[in-house]
Amino acid sequence: MPLLDPAAMAPDLRAKAEKIQSWQHSAATFIYDPSVALARIQLMRTALPPWIRIHYAMKANSFPSLVEVISPKVDGFDVASESELETARRVSATASISASGPGKSDAFIECLSRISNSIVNVDSVTELHRLRKVAENHGRQQKVALRVSPPYVQLDIGDEFENDGQRFGLFSDDLHHAITYARASSFLELVGFHFHLLSNNLDAARHASYIRWCLSWSRSTAQRAGIDLRYVNVGGGIGVGFGIESEFDLERLGNELKGLETPDFEVVIEPGRYLTADCGWYISDVVDLKVREHESFVVLAGGIHHFQLPTSWDIVHNAVVLPREGWSETYPRPTVENQLVTIIGKLCTTEDTLLRDVAVTRVRVGDAIAFPYAGAYGWEFAMQNFLGHPHAKRALLRSNDIGDD
Repeated sequence: MPLLDPAAMAPDLRAKAEKIQSWQHSAATFIYDPSVALARIQLMRTALPPWIRIHYAMKANSFPSLVEVISPKVDGFDVASESELETARRVSATASISASGPGKSDAFIECLSRISNSIVNVDSVTELHRLRKVAENHGRQQKVALRVSPPYVQLDIGDEFENDGQRFGLFSDDLHHAITYARASSFLELVGFHFHLLSNNLDAARHASYIRWCLSWSRSTAQRAGIDLRYVNVGGGIGVGFGIESEFDLERLGNELKGLETPDFEVVIEPGRYLTADCGWYISDVVDLKVREHESFVVLAGGIHHFQLPTSWDIVHNAVVLPREGWSETYPRPTVENQLVTIIGKLCTTEDTLLRDVAVTRVRVGDAIAFPYAGAYGWEFAMQNFLGHPHAKRALLRSNDIGDD
C-alpha cells in the first residue's frame, strides 16, 4: 500500500500543525479541525428524521476544547466516567446526559444522581440496587433505562447477527427481574431501554433494520410489562471507512427511517467515532531510520503510547510524509527512497507498530508522519504512561487561532 500524497492534508491544516509543533516544542501532536465534526453533525441533522436526538459519545474524543465547540449542535452527551461527566457539565449545564458502561463507581452514580436530566443506562441488576440506594439517600428519583443484551438479533432484512458484546448489559435471564425491581422502587423511574449492538458498521440498510428492531422490541416489551415507554437509546455504531473502505451511506439510513411513523417516545442515537474520526490528525517526527536487507523501519518520536488504535483494533490507517527542509546536523541526513517501510514507535515492544510494509517515495530523519482519521479513539485510547514518555500534545484548529490543552 502506498502512503498518501502530502496534498491529502489540507495546506492550512498542515501549516497549523507545523506551527503547533514548533510552538509547543512537541515531537508528537494531535490536531483537530472542529469544522469537520460540525459538518458531520449537520449531515446527520439533514439526513435523519427530526424525532432522532443526537447524543455525542464522549469516549471517542473528550478533548474539552473540541467538546465545547460540538456542544451547542448536539442534544446531549453519552458519558462513561466522572471525568467525562465533568467535561460535559462544564461546557453545558443544561445538556441531557446519558450514562453508560459496566462497573459504574459509587462516586459516578452519586454525581449522576444530582443531575435532574440524567438517564443511567443500567448494566446489571446489582447496579440497579446501587442506584436505588444512592437515590434513596438523596431523596430523589433516578431515571433509568435498561441496557438490553440479547444473544442474537433477527433483522427484518432477512439477516441475523450474534451479539458480540454480550458481557455488556442485562442478560435475557436478568431482564424480567430488573424490570420488576425497577418498577417496584419509588426511587427508580424506569423510562425505557438502551441498546448498543453494532460497532463500526458500514452497512446503512443493516443499521436501519437494527434501529427498527430496537424500536419494535422496546414497544412490545414495554406493552407486555406495563411500562410507560418514554425513551429508547439505540446506541452508536455507525462506522468510518478510514479512507480504505466505502463510507457509511447516511442518506440511505435517513430515507429508510423517515418512512417510519413518528414514535411517541424519545429516540436517542449516540455517534462518537462517526462525528470526530476524520476531524483529527496524529503527527509525529521521524527520529530514526533503520535499514537492513529487504526491510526498513521508520522510527517515530511517538508511537502507540499516543496512537494505539491501529495496533489494538487492527485498523489500517494510511499516512502522509510531511517533508521538512533544512538539516543542521554535521552527519549525513538519513534517507530512504522508493522502498517499502514499516513505521514504528519508540516503545520497547514489538507491538509498537503503526503501519507495515507501506511504499514510500522518500522519507528522512527530521520529516514528520501524519495519520488521518485520528480524531476518535486516539489520545484517549492510548497507554500514555507506558515507559514514562511525554504525552502527545492536543490542539484545536480555529478560524483565526489555535487552542491547545
